Amino acid sequence: MGIAYSVGEVDHLYTFFVQWSPDIYTKGAKKQGFIVVENDRLAVIDNLVQKKSFPKTLEIITAKDQKRRQSICHSEDEEPEDLLPELRDPSQILQEQHIERLVAHLPARTQGYPWRLVYSTAVHGTSLRTLYRNMASIDRPVLLVIKDMENQVFGAFSSHPFRVSRGCYGTGETFLYSFSPEFKMFSWTGENSYFVKGFMDSLQLGGGGGSFGLWLDADLCRGSSYTCHTFHNQPLSAQHDFAVRELEVWTFE
Repeated sequence: MGIAYSVGEVDHLYTFFVQWSPDIYTKGAKKQGFIVVENDRLAVIDNLVQKKSFPKTLEIITAKDQKRRQSICHSEDEEPEDLLPELRDPSQILQEQHIERLVAHLPARTQGYPWRLVYSTAVHGTSLRTLYRNMASIDRPVLLVIKDMENQVFGAFSSHPFRVSRGCYGTGETFLYSFSPEFKMFSWTGENSYFVKGFMDSLQLGGGGGSFGLWLDADLCRGSSYTCHTFHNQPLSAQHDFAVRELEVWTFE
C-alpha cells in the first residue's frame, strides 16, 4: 500500500536526506542510486513527517530553493558541478583557476549561490573600519582574498563575517588557503577554536603557539602569516611579513 505525501512533506524528507547523506545529495555527489536506510533513521523520518517540526540546527531547503541553487546556466551535456559560480562583481584578483580550486573546498551550504563583492581595496579604499562596516548587515560566510606585492594570492574562508569581537568566533568550516605557488588548503586541526578575532586596529585568523595564521593591520596595507595551532598552516605568503597589493572579501547569496 502506497503512502501519499504533500509537497511540503516531500521537501522535509529531502532536507533530511541532504543532512544525513551530503555525499549523495550535495556537490560532488556520486551518481544517485539506492541507499540503505537504517531503522533508527526511518524513525526519524516518520517523526519529521508526523510532527512537521525541525531542530533549529537544520537548514530547511525547499524544492524551490534547491532548484535555484542548481539553476546556474549550463548546457544539457554539462554537469552543474563543473561550472564556476557567477561573480556579481568584477574581481581584481580572482582568475578562473583560483575559483575552480576554491569552489571545490567550500562548504555545501555556499554551493550554487552567486558571489557578491562585499569589500575591495580597489573600490572602498584601505580601511579595516570600512571592511567591518560593509559587513554589519551580513549573516553569511565570507571569503577573504589577498594579493601581495609579489603577486601571490592567498586568504581565508570564514564561517562568519568579520566584525569587532571580545573573543574568538567562527566554526570548524573556517580554513586558510594559499596559491603560493600551488594551491594548498589548511583546515581546522581541532586543537583550539581561535578562528577569527576582530579588533579596531587588526584582524586575526588562527592562533596558538604565539603566532597567527593570518594577521592584517588597521589600514589593510600590511600583514603577516605564520604557522599556528588552529590550522597547522604553512606561511601563506612567500614572506612571513607582506605588503598588500589588493584585498577583496566575497559573500554568497
